Amino acid sequence: MKNYVILGVAYAFLLVGSTSALSPQKVEITEVQGPSFQSPLAGQVVQVSGIVTAKDRYGAWIQGDRSDDIRVSSGLRIYGSLAVKLANVGSRVSVTGRVTEYRHDSNDLYLTELDQLSAVEVLSTNNIVEPLVLGVDRTPSRSRLSSFDVGPDGWLSLPNNVTMLESTNPTLRPEEFGLDFWESLEGQLVTVPLPTAANFPDRFGSIWVYGDWPVVGQNQRGGLTILADPDGIPPAHSEAILIGRALDGTRNPKTMMGMKLSNITGVVTYQYGNYYILPLTAPDVLEAPPAEVPPSTLNSSIHACQLRIGDYNVENMGPRARHMPRIAAHIVGHLHTPDIVFVQEIQDDSGPRDNGVVSANKTLTALVDAIKKASGGVVYHFVNIDPEDNKDGGAPGGNIRVAYLWRPERVSLVPGTIGNATIATQPVIVKNGQVELSHNPGRIDPLHPAWEETRKPLAAAWQTATGERFYTVNVHFSSKRDSSSAQGDARPPVNGHAERRQSQANVTATFVRSLLEFAPDASVIVGGDMNEYLAARAVLHPLSTVLHDANEVAGVPLQERYTYVYDQHTQEIDHVLVSNAIADREGGVEVEHVHVNTWAESYGGRASDHDPTVVRLWVCDPADSDATEELGADHGQIVL
Repeated sequence: MKNYVILGVAYAFLLVGSTSALSPQKVEITEVQGPSFQSPLAGQVVQVSGIVTAKDRYGAWIQGDRSDDIRVSSGLRIYGSLAVKLANVGSRVSVTGRVTEYRHDSNDLYLTELDQLSAVEVLSTNNIVEPLVLGVDRTPSRSRLSSFDVGPDGWLSLPNNVTMLESTNPTLRPEEFGLDFWESLEGQLVTVPLPTAANFPDRFGSIWVYGDWPVVGQNQRGGLTILADPDGIPPAHSEAILIGRALDGTRNPKTMMGMKLSNITGVVTYQYGNYYILPLTAPDVLEAPPAEVPPSTLNSSIHACQLRIGDYNVENMGPRARHMPRIAAHIVGHLHTPDIVFVQEIQDDSGPRDNGVVSANKTLTALVDAIKKASGGVVYHFVNIDPEDNKDGGAPGGNIRVAYLWRPERVSLVPGTIGNATIATQPVIVKNGQVELSHNPGRIDPLHPAWEETRKPLAAAWQTATGERFYTVNVHFSSKRDSSSAQGDARPPVNGHAERRQSQANVTATFVRSLLEFAPDASVIVGGDMNEYLAARAVLHPLSTVLHDANEVAGVPLQERYTYVYDQHTQEIDHVLVSNAIADREGGVEVEHVHVNTWAESYGGRASDHDPTVVRLWVCDPADSDATEELGADHGQIVL
């Protein structure tokens, strides 16, 4: 059943009376829509006329003469069986009904429509409405989503959920704000020329696209990246729009990022937490980007001090996971078997079964065996710490955790005692003045409330083949579960568990800072799935005060920094951060995000929902070691 909000002077009467008993006010559609998010005539019974532009099984859309005021839409949703029966596309109709503000969910924006129809009269037929061409007649805003997304990080600012947009009902400013722009076109017939797909279809077959107009953060593939520009507000990509199910029953194509489609003509509406265009007919595919994903060019290391670090969220990998061979093939063929691989979402030995098992030795053994088979002989060692049962979040019974894989001919763990689920590791200075960890590897402050139902970071002290030390922290912060739609009522939108991630970043940064207090020149690498954009500066600020983004050090273009795709955004939620010693060291840092999954031909063609990253960096100065190595061409095996 539809849920309505009835607003206006007629409210009490409508609750007890019949709409047919009211004398309808004859108005223009533009008067119904008005210059704000909600209709100034909400709750009143009115008579409007317009040309039917589209129909579905629940009603129709009509459009009148456009206003010179760009804030005011000339289109309107007509809801009810009378419209379905009597209103054919191209007919000019007169409709009497109640002006209503409707939303399905409490955080949705309202959709202005006419319901409780008492009369639909056909005035003429075979009329034509020329669609408004986006990018020509009107161009989507590229700035903020809403005037209420205040704060230095715009729509990603903290605190969230400060203002309810609909309760304020501001006057629209469509040239400044994305939500205002699409609201100003609510109900109108529009055309998206030369659309480009920004993502795979969602589970309903809807697709995010942008047309032939200016956009922000366009990457080489054709996606739209959330930029972590320190001097600007992160783009929310309101210039992209969801294309819903076609009104004629045809199906949208199975899109991939960067796919070119035929022109899309349809009506603008709001549903399921977002603005949509419902196309009259589904578009065709004109061009698809290449399916082949090039491997990383960082395929060798020339010195014992220069290492290649891989990072990969392997998405709920159990010992019999179907995607394990493909993940192994990515590590071998696309990442060239890095010296250390940070992995996240390793499940226990029983996979998703909730049976009390917490060990992941079988899972990790299966993974390193798969890598050995794919590579023709490269052998990894592994380490992890078993969590307490069902204390680290994720699917119940899966007991996902972070782990390290490493190549023993290149690096080794500094000898020590491995920690357990509840013991915290700490930096300590030993007799020779070097810094070790009280438990190696060990968890960082695992009993801190920040880690409730969340994976605990795994810190480790390492040494190169020639004995130089460096340190790593593998993290997997809390998910964005419980977030609200970016195009919803709450402003700024709810960034689910952002405060928890902020606390997790602070605990992690505190540990790194304590290590650097003992050894200011230590080489420290923090990496993993942080479930947050660096553009959400307030959330990850604790880490940014002590470490450097490896992308920034390497000079990776802002728009090419992504490991994930969600809604219309390509985004980097997997990060590698490095200490001053690494950032400042001669020889530099190199970073490549290998898009084996975000560039897949289909949603089902991915091995994981994350892309892996490979970083080549120096953990010690070349002058500190005389051991220069070359890597063989076959699968990255080392030849000394």
